[in-house]
Amino acid sequence: MTTVRHILDAKGHDVFSVSPVDSVADALRLMSDKDIGAVLVTEGDRVVGIFTERQYARKVFLMGRTSPTTLVREVMVRDVIYVEPDQSVETCMALMAAKRIRHLPVLSDGTVVGIISIGDLTKSAIADREFNIEQLVLYVGGGTR
Repeated sequence: MTTVRHILDAKGHDVFSVSPVDSVADALRLMSDKDIGAVLVTEGDRVVGIFTERQYARKVFLMGRTSPTTLVREVMVRDVIYVEPDQSVETCMALMAAKRIRHLPVLSDGTVVGIISIGDLTKSAIADREFNIEQLVLYVGGGTR
């Protein structure tokens, strides 16, 4: 069973964040520079929200706001859903589907240790299934290809 820890060990533990008083333009610039779809919103060591491309599209662009004048705190999601490193890929996928979210911060003992996306989970699930199929083919074929 693949866990969040396995995914983070493979992709890295980098977490990028902005302050609630940063402008949306600053958050978007960081997201573009790092080629990511979400940033955590932090005050000191505390996670106070998450800002994603979805928030930009729905709460800034479609509402006629401007990125340079809108603060992250005005549009961020405050109730951040997170997972722990030992949770399974399947559990995370079910949570994301149920909550209709695409990014999950990963906390260990209250400390952020990474962030995973639905893309990370899908990639992992596909790799697991490909491995299982390969093993079945080897088994059925008597260990030869």
